[in-house]
Amino acid sequence: QQSKSLTTTMAFTLQLGTPVNTALFVFILYTVQKIVYPSVSRSKQIPNEFKAGYSWLPKSHPPTVLFKTYTPKSLEPFSGRDGGRILLAINGIVFDVTAGRNFYGPDSMYGNFAGRDASRGMAKQSFDAEILTPVDQPLDKLDDLQQDEIDNMKGWIEHFSNKYIICGKLVENNAV
Repeated sequence: QQSKSLTTTMAFTLQLGTPVNTALFVFILYTVQKIVYPSVSRSKQIPNEFKAGYSWLPKSHPPTVLFKTYTPKSLEPFSGRDGGRILLAINGIVFDVTAGRNFYGPDSMYGNFAGRDASRGMAKQSFDAEILTPVDQPLDKLDDLQQDEIDNMKGWIEHFSNKYIICGKLVENNAV
C-alpha cells in the first residue's frame, strides 16, 4: 500500500519534472490566480475629454436654451450661417438641431430646412427648396397631405424629439 503511494508520487514528480510540463503547470497556476484575484486598476485623474474615457466631464456647462415663440421671419436667422445656432420647425414645434450641424448646417443635405418650417418637406420626404413656404407667407396648413405623409411627418417629429432639444413653437408672422 505504501509502495503504491510512493510509486504514484514519484510518477507525478517525474511527469512534472519535464520542462514543458513544468511550464504548463506554472502557466495554469498563474492564469487561475489572475481569474480568482483580478487586479483592480483605478484612474488617478478624472477624465475631462472624450479621448480619456466614456465618463467624461465637459469643460464648461452648455448654454441654457430658453423656450421661445418664433415666427417664420424670426426663425430664418437661425440657419447656421456664420457658425450660429441651427433651428428648424416641424408642425409648429421648433427644434435646436445645432448638434447635427453636419446634417442641417449650410451646404449640407438638409441645409435648406435650417431656419425654416420643414413640415411639408419632412412629410413628403422632399429636400427641394421650392417645397418650403416663403417666410413672408402664412404658415403652410398642410391640408392637402395624405395620411401616410402625415404619419411620416409625425415619425420625424418623434425622431427629432428624441434626438434634439425642443426650444420653441412656431406661430404666424403677425401673432407675436
